[in-house]
Amino acid sequence: MTALTPGRWTGLRKTSSSRDIFTILAFDQRGTFRKMLSADATYETTANIKKEIVARLSMFSSAVLLDPEYGLLSALHLARTSGLLVALEKSGYTGDSTYRKFDFDPAWSVAKIRKMGASAVKLLAYYHPESGTLAEEIEGVIKGVVDECHAYDLPLFLEPVSYSLEPGVSKDSAAFAQTRPNVVKETARRLSRSGADILKLEFPVDAAFDNNYDHWRVACEAVSEASAVPWVLLSAGVDFDTFAEQTRIACQAGASGFLAGRAIWKEGVSRGAADREQFLEEVAVPRFQRLVQIAEDNARPWTHWYSPMDAPEGWQKTYAVE
Repeated sequence: MTALTPGRWTGLRKTSSSRDIFTILAFDQRGTFRKMLSADATYETTANIKKEIVARLSMFSSAVLLDPEYGLLSALHLARTSGLLVALEKSGYTGDSTYRKFDFDPAWSVAKIRKMGASAVKLLAYYHPESGTLAEEIEGVIKGVVDECHAYDLPLFLEPVSYSLEPGVSKDSAAFAQTRPNVVKETARRLSRSGADILKLEFPVDAAFDNNYDHWRVACEAVSEASAVPWVLLSAGVDFDTFAEQTRIACQAGASGFLAGRAIWKEGVSRGAADREQFLEEVAVPRFQRLVQIAEDNARPWTHWYSPMDAPEGWQKTYAVE
């Protein structure tokens, strides 16, 4: 078991439930979120729609993941019981579709995330374990972000997202689906040793090509065995019923909860205010509550991996010393 420094321990406690399970609402979408709205939607309209959804659903979440572009208003209206994660990276990537690199905003930083009161940092990394020197480069950047987060005593949630290395082969294709279980497992194995505190992972089986729950369970168990740190499941825009089953199986196989977005709220974004409020009450809230119950009943607490550091007399003299 790894002993965590006070800030990282507290950050994970603030972003998890009383049972040490992550039931996190994701709404750090920027480009995909804007595409759901009319072309003439203003910045104010965009930020307010996000705030309406987040303010309602954060009442049931252990934390909310937000972005710096549109997310501040939402962060200021979170339920008092909800922790806050904030994304570090820009939306998208540099390079071509088969050679993806990080894209950062030089005006945004871990220091600013800390100053705005967040409990944790999230970093998305487009990553394929078989991309050779690019994978090594990505791992190097991740290590730098890990070091910076830990220098500020913030936990890092790392979100590796897979993609195809073959031109003309889509990630949504049957060809890539055959490789996906191994790609996700090897990604978990390699990046769980990067120093990141939590992995936010894709479901290791593409439900569009394989609906065999036994296959799903075996693949999730392989991910849990490979990962040296707790992992949570991301929704990746799949429909809600599919994600609910994925969450159940992933948690039974060792995941520590979920970090879900579009599967919960996507149909409510483009509605008018009154219709959106009705959607939240009648659809989105029950969806989220169902996921919370699944995770609380089945997930593995993150405290199976971590404990707080000792607190001997005089600990403050050596804490956070450069």
